[in-house]
Formats: sequence, structure tokens, C-alpha cells
Amino acid sequence: MVIITAGMIGVGKTTLTGKIADHLHTKAFFEPVGENPVLPLYYRNPKQYGFLLQIYFLNKRFSMIKKALADDNNVLDRSIYEDALFTRENNAEGNISDTELDVYLKLLNNMMADLKQLPKRAPDLMVYSETDFETILYRIKKRGRDYEQIDNNPELKDYYYKMWKAYKTWYQDYDASPKMKIDLEKYNLEEPENVKIVLQMIDDKLATLR
Repeated sequence: MVIITAGMIGVGKTTLTGKIADHLHTKAFFEPVGENPVLPLYYRNPKQYGFLLQIYFLNKRFSMIKKALADDNNVLDRSIYEDALFTRENNAEGNISDTELDVYLKLLNNMMADLKQLPKRAPDLMVYSETDFETILYRIKKRGRDYEQIDNNPELKDYYYKMWKAYKTWYQDYDASPKMKIDLEKYNLEEPENVKIVLQMIDDKLATLR
């Protein structure tokens, strides 16, 4: 089984990915954030680095999904399937030109066509995490990455809110695989009992797929 997790920054998706991988005794592929040299530059100047950041992420996510689909069992922390969500938002914000968006989408389409040639063409399950918006802001502040803080850049709050809303539509439209939604505000993973509940929910969903 190949499982992908989805959700915006601060929602608890990376923690959930690790919990699922430990539970299923399989490998977790984590999103390349700490090692990403472009991300801090983007937060300082999104109009200059928006396109470069999306190409960087697209390349990494393409490599990750290929490795995951080629193996038997894996869990991915965010994937290529939600990458265009960020690119389109950057285009709407004026950080990426229409020409750059067109180049990106053509490249993405070529990559997705390549994935369809693999023995396993898509994930078995997408697990989407959500919380209310204030919880997102609290968790972003708590994890303490300077370039993500709205205190340092008040415009980020508007960006985060737009992404929070955009993700709701993205989940509704997602059809690459079976999917499920987890409320990580109701089931805060800092509580061990909640971890058990969430993992059981995922087990139950996987049982219906098997």
C-alpha cells in the first residue's frame, strides 16, 4: 500500500505521516523543507523566487512519488498531486507569470504521464488533514521557523488563509485515488489516545480498500 498525506503547513501532517509509517512498519518520505535552499528566499521575495520554488518542489516530489510507487509500502508527506495548488495560488498572487504557469503545467503533465507507465500508477489512499485556521497559525508559530512567522511578515496571514480555503476545494476535487479526511483539531496527535483513534480510522479505511 502507498499512502500519501495532504494538508497545509502547520496542520500536523508531518507528525501524522510519521505515526502512520511507524504503525504500518514502513518507510516515510518527508517533504524537503529544512534542506530546501529556496524556501527562505521565497518567503523574503515571493515574486522573485516563486517559479524557482515551485520547480524545486516539483522535481523533489516527482522523485519521491516515483520511488514510493516503485516500492511495496510507503507513506509520503505531501505529494506531487497537490503541487499545482501552490503554483496556481502563486500565479493568482502575481508571484508567477502566466507564461511560467504554462511552462510548469506542461512539465507537470509530462511527469504525470510518466507515472502512468509505472506498474502502480497511483497511491492507494490519500489522507487529508485539517484544522480551523487559528489552530494553523498557532502551530506555525509553535514550530518556530522564522521565515514562516506572521509577526515578521503580516502579509503571510492573508496567504495562509487563502491556502487554507483553497485546500478545502482541492480535497473536494481530488480524484487520483481513494481519500479520507482527518480532523487534527479534534484528534490532536499530542494525545496518545487520539493517535490510536486516528490510526484505527486509517486501518478501517484501508480494510475497505483491500
